[in-house]
Amino acid sequence: MTLIYLDFNSTTPLDHSVAEAMSQAALCGFANPASQHQPGQFARRRLEQARTELALMVGLKTKGMNADRLIFTSGGTESNNLAIRGLAGTDRSKQILISAIEHPSVIGTGEWLASDGWQVRKIPVDQNGVCRLDELKKMLERPTALVSLMLANNETGVLQPVAKAAQICRAFGVPIHTDAVQAVGKVPVSFVDLGVTSLTFTAHKFHGPRGIGALAVRHDALLSPILFGGFQQQGLRPGTEDVVLAVGFQSALELAVKRLNNLAARFLLLRNLMLATLEQNLIEPMVVNGAGVERVPHTLNISFPGLDRQALLIAADFAGIAISTGSACASGSSEPSPVLVAMGLPAAVIEGSIRISFGAPTTEAEVVAAAARISQIANDLRRQPNRPK
Repeated sequence: MTLIYLDFNSTTPLDHSVAEAMSQAALCGFANPASQHQPGQFARRRLEQARTELALMVGLKTKGMNADRLIFTSGGTESNNLAIRGLAGTDRSKQILISAIEHPSVIGTGEWLASDGWQVRKIPVDQNGVCRLDELKKMLERPTALVSLMLANNETGVLQPVAKAAQICRAFGVPIHTDAVQAVGKVPVSFVDLGVTSLTFTAHKFHGPRGIGALAVRHDALLSPILFGGFQQQGLRPGTEDVVLAVGFQSALELAVKRLNNLAARFLLLRNLMLATLEQNLIEPMVVNGAGVERVPHTLNISFPGLDRQALLIAADFAGIAISTGSACASGSSEPSPVLVAMGLPAAVIEGSIRISFGAPTTEAEVVAAAARISQIANDLRRQPNRPK
């Protein structure tokens, strides 16, 4: 049976053109970019070229005294850790606010800070999974060190009102971080237009290499390092930078931006085709989580009320379909999705939820075949005589 991969929110395959760019960089720019000799200087120029191009594509200011900063990291998780721990400061009399639907790398960082004496509070969301800005305003009436609100949810694809939240935070003089990992390369993103203090994105979500991400930081933000022992990147993220990964990062985002509009339209077509095929074949109705609001087009969160998500996932895997039940960083957890719980959905809906996500290689034929197989799995599970009602 032909494997159908529909877990692109977890990671994406490396594009051939990106691999070629990385190969050329490996041959020509192998030297340590911190070295002062000519090979090192060449590597430094190539690294900084990649940094500048990435910064421009994500809408940073790159010139003048007020130029924003782009810090290379190992990926989204490190970038989120650096932003939250590095921007919070040291005044533990202030609270830290994070939305209830954040990625595990943000939630986990918040839990670590809470264990270190910080008061960390969660901003609630509505039933569609959209941050409650009215509640954010109320919560900001207390002294606050930092707010974190993701741009596109990794499980439901729901887009968050980050620009409006940033306006509110500015009025209170509070920095705001956004995890844009599932948005950059999929929808237009401008750091300046969002008005945030910092922004996370990573290469492997848009057919780039794993092992590299970035944190965009506003020029006037006070950021403290969380790693030590080197002078690289102004001491904010020490360690030898990987020129090859940086070149792959740049190449992948250039490709993603170039085909963004065409892919967005195709993802929307695929999403609608998946839903139509499921509806045609299912014997009981499904629930599309976050359907009432704007979402990124490549992500689809569906619930089959009354069924078990792990049983669905395992059966789909045996049927040659790669899907997920949520964030790959939380895979293996038997706990219900914190995102869907925060949305206040019924337990039966939460327990029966799966995530389907599309990528550039996904075809219409794959979507139709996958929908037919998933429908058959759901129908077979419902027909089991001992299935709980």
